[in-house]
Amino acid sequence: MSSHLLTSTTSDGKEGLAAILARPERAVVALDFDGTLAPIVPDPESARAHPGAVPALARLAPRLGAVAVITGRPAGVAVRYGGFAGVTGLERLVVLGHYGAERWDAASGEVRSAGDHSGVDALRAELPGFLDRFGAWRGTWIEDKGRAVAVHTRRTDDPEAAFEALRGPLDELAARHGLIVEPGRLVLEMRPPGMDKGVALATYLREVGAGSVLYGGDDLGDLAAFDAVERLRGEGLPGVRVCSGTASGEVPAELVARSDIVVDGPAGVVDLLNALADALGA
Repeated sequence: MSSHLLTSTTSDGKEGLAAILARPERAVVALDFDGTLAPIVPDPESARAHPGAVPALARLAPRLGAVAVITGRPAGVAVRYGGFAGVTGLERLVVLGHYGAERWDAASGEVRSAGDHSGVDALRAELPGFLDRFGAWRGTWIEDKGRAVAVHTRRTDDPEAAFEALRGPLDELAARHGLIVEPGRLVLEMRPPGMDKGVALATYLREVGAGSVLYGGDDLGDLAAFDAVERLRGEGLPGVRVCSGTASGEVPAELVARSDIVVDGPAGVVDLLNALADALGA
């Protein structure tokens, strides 16, 4: 695998890569799922990890301190769609679902949860009628994530216009139920406050005593994790921020601008993971 993939456009990113390569046993690689390890597809239930993702992670993970997947999906769903269970080399993998409110450990194969939120239950019941009254039912699709509910606009006649038209009304609906809205790529997810990918990442890094970190993501929800990496850099923990870009142009410009490395979607993430494994002699 070409070593040019391990090249950062920023000095902080170069420092982070150097720290990972110098002391991999203290390094953590943490990755988003959809759009990073798995290609974005019209139906979220059809999402599956890139064919090369699990083999690349299994090569790299034994050389590192820890590997984690951080996703808005339920942890168990990400494990199934990713094909992460029972893989040699991934015995210490952790999947943090619902932005850290759920956790699956490969070592035990069990999912632990912070429990349900009453606001999600109330919103779940109200949402179909709300969309119907708002005139946004046609083409929108509701995804029930357990501790969160998402409205997708990708199937509408004008996905971007539908997305923008729904942002304000869904913000108000979510707030009435004590929830927040997490915008994504043609999706608006309503979930409990207090957890995001940045909180989940920072908490996990403290737990494992990380000496360096690489985080990769592709959407607005990953900005919180980018923020966490930036804060930790200020505290002396080297870090690398990777953007999983795509040819579709849907990746937020802010995420690209704040990245140390930009790769070409999940296939590029796989190449980067393999390049790290090669550099570490895996």
